[in-house]
Parts: sequence; structure tokens; C-alpha cells
Amino acid sequence: MKLKTIDDLNNFKVQHQNLLKDRRVPQPISVAEAQGLPRQIMVCGGTGCHASNSPEIVELLKEELKQHGLSEQIQVLQTGCFGFCEKGPILEIHPDNVLYLEVSTKDVADIVEEHFVQGKLVDRLLYQDPNTEKRIASDLPFYQNQMRIALRNCSYISPEDIREYIAADGYQALARVLFQMTPDSVIEEMKKSGLRGRGGGGFPTGVKWELTRKSEANQRYIICNADEGDPGAFMDRSILEGDPHSVLEAMLIAGATIGASHGFIYIRAEYPLAIHRLEVAIKQAKQYGLLGKEILGSNFCFDVEIKYGAGAFVCGEETALIHSIEGTRGEPSVKPPFPAQQGLWGKPTCVNNVETLANIPPIILKGAEWFAGIGTEKSKGTKVFALAGKVNNVGLVEVPMGTTLRQIIFDIGGGIKHQKIFKAAQTGGPSGGCISTKYLDTPIDYESLISIGSMMGSGGLIVMDESDCMVNIAKFYLEFTVDESCGRCTACRVGTKRLHEILTKITEGKGALDDLDQLVKLGKIIKDSSLCGLGQSAPNPILSTIEYFREEYLAHIVDKTCPAGVCKSLLKYDITDKCKGCTLCSKHCPAGCITGSPKEPHVIDQERCLKCGACLENCRFDAIIQH
Repeated sequence: MKLKTIDDLNNFKVQHQNLLKDRRVPQPISVAEAQGLPRQIMVCGGTGCHASNSPEIVELLKEELKQHGLSEQIQVLQTGCFGFCEKGPILEIHPDNVLYLEVSTKDVADIVEEHFVQGKLVDRLLYQDPNTEKRIASDLPFYQNQMRIALRNCSYISPEDIREYIAADGYQALARVLFQMTPDSVIEEMKKSGLRGRGGGGFPTGVKWELTRKSEANQRYIICNADEGDPGAFMDRSILEGDPHSVLEAMLIAGATIGASHGFIYIRAEYPLAIHRLEVAIKQAKQYGLLGKEILGSNFCFDVEIKYGAGAFVCGEETALIHSIEGTRGEPSVKPPFPAQQGLWGKPTCVNNVETLANIPPIILKGAEWFAGIGTEKSKGTKVFALAGKVNNVGLVEVPMGTTLRQIIFDIGGGIKHQKIFKAAQTGGPSGGCISTKYLDTPIDYESLISIGSMMGSGGLIVMDESDCMVNIAKFYLEFTVDESCGRCTACRVGTKRLHEILTKITEGKGALDDLDQLVKLGKIIKDSSLCGLGQSAPNPILSTIEYFREEYLAHIVDKTCPAGVCKSLLKYDITDKCKGCTLCSKHCPAGCITGSPKEPHVIDQERCLKCGACLENCRFDAIIQH
């Protein structure tokens, strides 16, 4: 079916609004009241839940409902990511608005029998409040302080059904841009909204569009940067898996505004689910006349092509990404000229990341003032974070700019696992800095994070506790950047290796005090002289950990100890007089360095000890200490 006019689009939306009518009802009804009513089961279909058998859960639910004669009454749909990844797979039942967590294939029969046949909750699958131990069916604390704009449709619609996207106001923003606005008015709206690039740079989106549009050329391009490579980050991937049409619509809007007729989505080949859903969305958009020639009866023509990346972190940088699309080595270029002036195949090119694009349709529909009213003075709207590490509630969170780290980690994230003590948070992935307890109440916005030696980045947020060694953390991130450096500029290619060598010396107990000065001096030189953002931000983890956790570096250098007990070269295991001579430690020692007679205290040969900790793990009498 082709939607040839704006009236066709509006009629189609009205025709299919019944698909969503039972979702997000203002006042959830009880399970008993919902008996006999049409119901919908939304099953999380993100990559994480896929790995935990959510497709099998969908099929088993359909079979079980069929056996009970409920197939016509109850619909099973797979959605995008619910966000609460710690508790996946998740399913939500409408209009009851009941969430079941950590569902397995073994739970399917009980859900159908108890919830749909008997009309009662399956208590063991409900969220349990860790403080009150009360079971909660909806309005989970994890979601209460969030505000979903970029993630608005994830878990709400079926991502492989264009009818549901259109019913949820999909492509209405495009229609407004094509028939009610001019390119200049769209750019002005973007500038007024204050939307800044969510890929890490934070450049104003409206200004980037304006620069691209003003560049003289017979062809322009729009590129969606979906090359999300930060360790632990999965924001963009989840948006593409849960709401691919929102990104396509935004690319159409950008194309119409800057004067582009062709767009590219540059995505990592190792994101098969996101790629599949993008391919489905593109095919559907073409079938319905929303991609291709004379869209909605206008003179605007636009097409989209998917390009696969091979997983190089540096290709997240826009000029390296452009070179990769062109078929050459993914290396950054010296700027200027900027891509807006001379980008893909020498033509003006606008590069926006996935999350940035996902914000554009709601801004067009609700207005710049609405979006600008969220967040802080200089950082507008919301930001999606991949909350990971030593936190109870791992997952995707979207919060207004200006929300503090404390609110994200302790209110939404549920605090530190195993009741340990918070030590640091790493924002911005390998490009960001480690933030100490001192700055827990820092608002999350571009300027505030830079002022304390970190950065927003694409949205990775990794939480660390007292058991983490900050020197080793800095070394871990530097290993990543050394590996991912394209090698084009000397500062990054050689400088990061020298930093890594110094850190390795320190973690092996061979460091000297002047190494700290060397790390700081070299780090600042690399930041100032590297060609692209990878090298310019690579020293951030080192500089921030030296500033906020200098005592840990001194312990490694002066005392030759690792306070967190992580750096193996600095560990020492001793057997105390509690030893009963049970011989378990010697039996499990892979180096054979523990000697002693049965029922007599044993001894560790320190020179042969591998520091593996097998003796400590197997001792039944707490006779072995690690220090």
C-alpha cells in the first residue's frame, strides 16, 4: 500500500490506532478486571533478552495460549529493549500493565495458567523491592525518575510493524516538515531546541544542518553514525532494535532540510539484530511510499542505504567513518575542511548519531520550546546512558540533562552490588574520566562533566566499587585505545603506547615517583597534538585517576602494594598459624609452591607463587591472608 498524500498518512494512522489502544492506559486495571478483555503481551526483544531465549518464550506463549483457546483474545508481540537489562527477559501485559521479570521458558505455562486462566499474579516473577521485600507489579523504581524521548517507543511498539509506528504518530513530523515548514524554519526550530550531538562531541545539531545546507554543491548526503564502539555501551543499538523507523524518519527530515536525496546508515556488522530490523523498516518504508520518489506527494525524493563497519573504534569519528564508506582505510582527516563543507565523495555531508536523530521527530511535533524546557541552560533534553558495572540495576536509562550521578546510580541504579562502597564512575567510555565520590552530586551535562576531567561521550556509564583498582582501570582503558588507534598520527600511535608502558611498570611494582609526572606531561601533550578525538581523549582516564586517586598510585609505587588486591604482581599470600595442615591448599596449588606435612602448618615459597589465589579459595580455616 502506497501512502501518496498526507491525507493517506492521517487516515492510515486513525485506521490502526486500535493496535495501541490498550497500552499505557491512564489507570491500569487489575488482573481480575482484565479477564475476558483483549490483552497484549509485550516480550522484550533486545539483544540481551534474545541471548536469554526471548524468541523461544514468544513461541511458547503462542502455543500455550492456543492450547487454552486464548489465541484470538491475547496477542503476543516482540518489542525492543525494556531497559531493565539486569532483570531480563521481561514481559509486560496490557491493559493490566503487569511486568514479569527474569522470565524463562519454564515459566510460560504458569504465566498462562495463573495470569490468564485463573486471573491472579505470578508473584515469584514480580519485582521485589530490596528494602521492603514487597512485590511490585508496575511502576518499578527503575523507571520512576526516567524521562523517555529517544527511547519513547522501545518496549511500546513492535519494531518490525510500520503500522504500529505510524499509529504512534510516526512520520507525522516528516509530513509537517514537507508541507508546513521551510528548510530554514526547520533549522531554526532545531537551533531553538538546543539539541546537541549525542555521539560525544555535543555540537549543536541545528548549526551542523545549517552549515551543510549553505555549502554549495549539486549533491549532499546525510549519514547516520551507528558505529557504537565504547565498551559497555548499547544505547544506539537498542534504539535501532526497538524503534528503527524513528531514525529513518529523522534522516528523511534532515535530508529534506539540508537538500540531500541520499542517506547512509553506517553500522557495525556485529549488530545482526539491529541490521535485520533496519532492513525490515527500510523495506516497509519503501512499500508504503515513505522512501523513494515524491514522498507523500511532494517533490522530495530520498533513499537510504546501509553500510557495514568492521568494528574499528576510530570509525566512530566522522571523517574516518566517511573514508570507510568510500571504501578506503578508516582514518581521520585533518579539519578543516569539515564534512559539512567537504565530506562523502567530496560533497557536503551531515553526520548525526542514532540518539541525536531519535530526538528529532518529537522536537518537530512538540516544538522547540518543549524540548528546551527539559535539562539545563546549555544542555537541553534528555540523555540515554548504558548503566553498567558494580550497580544493582544494570540497563538503559534515559534521564533529563542535569540529573546527578547520585540519582542515576543510587535511585535508578539501586546502589552498589553486595552493599559495597561506591568508588568511582567512568563516563564517556575509554574517552572519559573517572569521577570520584566527591563529585557524586555533579549534574550530568556537557560542561559539568568536562569541568571535572570527564566527558559525556556517547553515554557509557560504568560504576566501580572498593574492589576496583583505579590504576588497573586506567591501564585497561588505555589498552583499548592503544589497540584501536588507527596509527596515522605519532602522538596517538606512539604516545598511548608509552603511557601504557609506564602504567604497566607501576602495576608490576617497578614504578618510580617521577612516572606520575611523566604520565601527566605526556598525557597533556597527546591531548593537544592528536589528530582526532580518539587520541585527544585517550589520556582522560589516566589524568582523572591521578587527580582523584593519587594515593593508589603512590601505594603501587612507594609501598609496592595494590590496596584493592587486583594487581597480581603486587599481591602476596601468607599462611598464618591458623593452618591445620589439611593439605587442601597444596593440593590445589598449580605451581606446587606450598609445602608442609599433614596436620602441620604449611609454607608458601614466595618466589614460585603465581599469585593465582587458589590456596585462598580452598582454605577452610581462614588461615591464608592476601596482602
